[in-house]
Amino acid sequence: MESGRAGVMDRRVIPAAATEAMWAAADGWTIRRIDWPGVPLPDGDGPPRGSILFLPGRGDFYEKYLESLDYWHNEGWRVTALDWRGQAGSGRLSAHPDLGHISDFSVWIDDLAAFWAQWVEQTPAPHVIIGHSMGGHLVLRSVAEKKINPVAVVLSAPMLGFLTPGPNRVLHKVAQAMCRIGDPERAAWKISEKPGTTLAARNTLLTHDEARYADEAHWKVARPYLGMGPGTWRWVERAYASLLALDAPGLLESVEIPVLLVSAKYDGLVSSKATETAARRLPRAQLNVWGREARHELLREVDAVRDKVVRTIDDFLDRLAPPVDEAPAA
Repeated sequence: MESGRAGVMDRRVIPAAATEAMWAAADGWTIRRIDWPGVPLPDGDGPPRGSILFLPGRGDFYEKYLESLDYWHNEGWRVTALDWRGQAGSGRLSAHPDLGHISDFSVWIDDLAAFWAQWVEQTPAPHVIIGHSMGGHLVLRSVAEKKINPVAVVLSAPMLGFLTPGPNRVLHKVAQAMCRIGDPERAAWKISEKPGTTLAARNTLLTHDEARYADEAHWKVARPYLGMGPGTWRWVERAYASLLALDAPGLLESVEIPVLLVSAKYDGLVSSKATETAARRLPRAQLNVWGREARHELLREVDAVRDKVVRTIDDFLDRLAPPVDEAPAA
């Protein structure tokens, strides 16, 4: 059976091996998590393979990635996935619960840094982190700013640039103006993941796999609190500010941790060219790009694509985050 092959598990049921819980940030805000305990390596009774922390994208939720999370668990990894504050099952940061909002991306980075510090003390090495879309952006900033110290990083279709034409500095000024002339917490676009997209065409941005796409709707019905629509203008403005922070000369060049970037060349949500630029700046980067066969959610694509993505991640982690002889005490 190929890596990550569909049918291994029911994507619409929380696996029996997983536990959902809440984690309290330093200010008392509760953030949802899900954990799979480590299992011994397939060839013996040794410690777990290591530990993976997974972070989803904007407006996202970990239920969409149960298939991949459970696969890594069955490969021997101790697996955790975490919401971002203000979305999915971790409350809201706006008076408008359907909108994605943040006062500054540093709020999320501080949450990740605090969670990481506790998590690495409680889980076996080696510790790796995987981030999708906005989660990939925040993971890369956290690594570049030395807030977390994984031995390896995987970024899936990371939000390292948008498709809106123009320099980030100019687009940031436009977003700042939009925050000044109206309520910064108003919706920056109408529906879906990007301006000008209809709900009917939303799947054409995310995946070619209709069954995996339908999983998301299932979970939103089963758990209505997971639903989230557009971002606010403040989210847009802070997103551009965060992209400018990553543009700082020498920042990505200082990252000594190996980073795998997997990207869809014709991604309709984030800029694949920006991902390629980041890969050139990172000293220990591996870049794998898929063509028209792939859309934004590479880990939820059709089997022919997804299997290759999962094998690419497996190979990267086997080489650059090999298992250690002993795991730390839980």
